[in-house]
Amino acid sequence: MQAYCMKCRAKREMKNTRSIIMKNRRPATQGQCPVCGTKMFRIGKA
Repeated sequence: MQAYCMKCRAKREMKNTRSIIMKNRRPATQGQCPVCGTKMFRIGKA
């Protein structure tokens, strides 16, 4: 799944993805940028 990396300022394919539920009960996907290792989020169902 692709997400926007804030550090690289580019859309990248996330690695180590996992589905999470945010505090407001919305689904999201959390992963890691393959280039810089920063946490990435994508709101919505995976």
